[in-house]
Amino acid sequence: MQPQLVASEQALPQTEAAGRANIGNFVPNFAEPDLTTDERQLVESFSDLYYSKLDSGRGLHTIVLSWMGHEMFKCPLDLWIYQELIVQKKPDLIIEVGTYKGGSTLYLAHILDLVGQGEIVSIDIDPGNDFARPQHPRVRYITGSSTDPAIFREVAALSKARGRTLVILDGDHRCDHVIEELRLYHRLIGPGDHLIVEDTNINGHPTYPEFGPGPWEAVDLFLAENGEFYPDRSCERFLLTMNPRGYLKRREQV
Repeated sequence: MQPQLVASEQALPQTEAAGRANIGNFVPNFAEPDLTTDERQLVESFSDLYYSKLDSGRGLHTIVLSWMGHEMFKCPLDLWIYQELIVQKKPDLIIEVGTYKGGSTLYLAHILDLVGQGEIVSIDIDPGNDFARPQHPRVRYITGSSTDPAIFREVAALSKARGRTLVILDGDHRCDHVIEELRLYHRLIGPGDHLIVEDTNINGHPTYPEFGPGPWEAVDLFLAENGEFYPDRSCERFLLTMNPRGYLKRREQV
């Protein structure tokens, strides 16, 4: 299967945008939350409530967000962590697996605008939402499977050409698929950088227990076979996250 790539024809913004953004030097204290057993239970209970209130889209839209009028499924606190990581690390390329309607893609692109550098490749197997996906000069959309060898070669070549890479996995959440993604995309992550596995909270961690083996279980398998990465739980400092143990960081030294 050949990848279908859609790119905006507009030129990339100039790096002088970084000056307009007035980027500061403050770095927040990232630390793993130090919680008692009761506090941890409270966090997990609220996380389950927060997620389950969506009720398959029929209830409260707790995780159905809009960014500049474009829809996405995210937790706002995770998006804030993404912003902080991008400002600190200044990735040259963000690979997003799971585009949906492009709301999170546009959010990431606007953060890159403020930073003044970087591009995004967003991969999704379903072209049905192409009509809703916003165009932006920093964004390329690829239609196809994230584990298709041709698509991986395409994005791996882009990563090699661009430099520092951040990967966000938010596609098919079945364990077998996520572990296959992890075995491929971890190769693109440099020391000290992150590969983010979203929705590790499902299958009872602590919510949606009926899902079956998913991202959490894939992370377990991956960490058991790859000692270069560890869960960076300092990225859970806001307590509520859809990605517990999903912020995987490559060690500076192995």
